[in-house]
Amino acid sequence: MTEATKGLPMTAKWDPQQLQQEIAALEDLERQPFLTRAKGYIRRTGPGLLQSAMTLGAGSATASVVAGASFGYKLLWVQPVGMFLGVMMLAALSNVVLTTGERPYASIGRELSRVIAFLWALGTIVASIIWHFPQYGLAAGAARDLASLGGATVFTADQSLTGTGWVVSFGVGALILALNIFMVFSYGSSPRGIRLYEWFLRTVIALVMLLFTVVLLTNLDRVNWTELGKGLIGWYGIPEYTNPQHVTLVLGMLGAAVGINMTFLYPYSLLAKGWGKAHKTLARWDLAMSMFVPFTLVTSLLIIAMTVTGIYPGHDALRETLKPVDAAASLTGVLGAHAGRLVFNLGLIAMTCTAISAHMVVCGFTLCEMFGLEYTKARFRLFALAPCIGILGVVTQLPFWFPVVASGICFAMLPIAYFAFLVMNNKRSYLGDAVGSGFRRFAFNAVLVVALAVATIGAVIKIKGGVIDKLISHPSVPASAPTK
Repeated sequence: MTEATKGLPMTAKWDPQQLQQEIAALEDLERQPFLTRAKGYIRRTGPGLLQSAMTLGAGSATASVVAGASFGYKLLWVQPVGMFLGVMMLAALSNVVLTTGERPYASIGRELSRVIAFLWALGTIVASIIWHFPQYGLAAGAARDLASLGGATVFTADQSLTGTGWVVSFGVGALILALNIFMVFSYGSSPRGIRLYEWFLRTVIALVMLLFTVVLLTNLDRVNWTELGKGLIGWYGIPEYTNPQHVTLVLGMLGAAVGINMTFLYPYSLLAKGWGKAHKTLARWDLAMSMFVPFTLVTSLLIIAMTVTGIYPGHDALRETLKPVDAAASLTGVLGAHAGRLVFNLGLIAMTCTAISAHMVVCGFTLCEMFGLEYTKARFRLFALAPCIGILGVVTQLPFWFPVVASGICFAMLPIAYFAFLVMNNKRSYLGDAVGSGFRRFAFNAVLVVALAVATIGAVIKIKGGVIDKLISHPSVPASAPTK
């Protein structure tokens, strides 16, 4: 390990005295009663918010809408389980990074394989750019639906965009891009900028939860609490498990709760905060409260909304072609004539906004690493703009071959990255006693092995459905981009 690979130079120039004060506060917090500790840790969370922002986008919205519209409450357990396994793997990665303070691109390249490190970074860049397009596409679709509520004509008879449709599409895209450029540039400027960006994420994620909660509360009398509880604990397992399509849907959702770019973003967001060994407990709270809880709440609210508002027909049938905007259009009548549709569309737009900003942040980190450049404010900001071409997603889809190839790279890399984290977290020659011991180490590793297995199965399913099957059939219409 060299000093050149430790921490982030952009943060080394910030206030070390303030960081020491934070470490002293955390040490004092360890001696406080549980509720005081919980309040103190939650107040200091942050890096997990970026993971929530990245995963709460078009992919999560689509998966939740399809699950709820197809099976009602029955699949409420799937995405929380998938996220729990992902959180455990990120916890292993945080143990490695916070123990050594070394940037993982360098440590994985030295301790395991430079090829694995490079492919990990390449998959992150490809995923962040390709998955940028459907975020803008979902935001534009929701905005066009809002415009149609106001009486505007956004499509012609042959489903081409009208002049108004073009203006609405690029208008919402430009607004989201401008807002995210401002917030992401703040993130790369100073500790205060990071706090501003985290405040932005907290606000938008809270807004998303509020909007979908409003849809639920207006239909509270329709909630079947017994069935909801059964869905959360996995009472029904996989509905009609003999149907391969249903099994494929569930395993694919489990394996894709965490994307390859999230695994790269997380350790660098830890280092950007200046966190180290003293922050390990805080990091675990951060993953739980800033990543697992928001993801579980939002995806569950979406699934429940599909059930109680009548979009779920009452019998199980896979509706894999249903899009979130289609579901929003079905909500006329909820909260009045159009208010339910309005609230739901605003929630979708907010979800895409946070995902877009997280894609930009991770590109700022990743490209610096790949090119071997020192982290500076200017370089971070320049590289953060890399995925912004995705704004074209408001009116177009990528060529057929592009997302197909990207899917192959990204989905294949996730289990490889998970394997690398598992090995690194157990490498005593690198971590020393931080690898753990006894039953606790055994149990934690057992969960990591399950997470690796699920990610591998999910990757195989996604590659088959998103790459192999599409290459064989080669449909005449362009394939849509992956939506994680």
